[in-house]
Amino acid sequence: MTAAVGRNRHVNVWSVIARTFLYSFLVCLGVVVIYPLIWMALSGFKDNAQIFGDPFALPAHWSWNNYVQAWNQGVRGYVTVSVLVTVASAICTVLISAWTAFGLTRTRMPAKPLVVAIVLGGLMLSPTVAIIPLVKMLQALGLYNTYWALIILYTAFRVPFTTFLIRAYMLDLPGDIDEAATMDGASEGQIFWRITLPLCRPIIISCVILHVLFAWNEYLFAMVFTSGSDVQTLPVGLTSIMATHGTNYAVVFAAMTISALPIVIVFFAAQRYFIRGLSEGIGK
Repeated sequence: MTAAVGRNRHVNVWSVIARTFLYSFLVCLGVVVIYPLIWMALSGFKDNAQIFGDPFALPAHWSWNNYVQAWNQGVRGYVTVSVLVTVASAICTVLISAWTAFGLTRTRMPAKPLVVAIVLGGLMLSPTVAIIPLVKMLQALGLYNTYWALIILYTAFRVPFTTFLIRAYMLDLPGDIDEAATMDGASEGQIFWRITLPLCRPIIISCVILHVLFAWNEYLFAMVFTSGSDVQTLPVGLTSIMATHGTNYAVVFAAMTISALPIVIVFFAAQRYFIRGLSEGIGK
């Protein structure tokens, strides 16, 4: 009896130590991730003298002038383009990938493993390798330096990965529901829109968030396939702002904060569905 109590105490001590170490690690990790964002946002309220004189202090005067200046001198247009391209490409990517995954998991088709291999083979295609052919193709189609160039490219290069995630989630959905719906006279389209797609909401939300993170921060395609400021996204626009206000770091920090804020809001608003969708999809 005494030995058992001693072992239980020993296990409890190690459990407390492990839990303390884990929480301490998570707190340190949170500080490392969040503090640069807070410092960047606070630097947007300062001037150059405060940034270089005392970079870690709070702003001496809280003024929105730097944010207003950054917004009026280009950020507003870049944000509008980024929102348009990100939302359009996210919708196209998720719908195409969901319909593809539905066909690969819920319908009968010949050579299905070969089709799956071809679709997932797109994961191995490097965007940098395809730059020159894509430039020539988009120029021939008259899509170069347009919104459609980025929407098509973002969709094409994200469909394989998104299909992989949604297909993994759909594989575990019960097939009895489809059979019952078919017996009631539902078509494959009705089964997809009314049954399968609502059941896949967690992984759909996860895929949307992953695509938004990709499209919002993507730089290579946005730099190569756009040349006018009216069709450039935020990552390219920030480089232009840095070139224009290279010595006015407070305005640059304000522009960077504005560009990061939407992604932070979207992630925290949907993080519950994001974690659930990935854990249930990839874990299957």
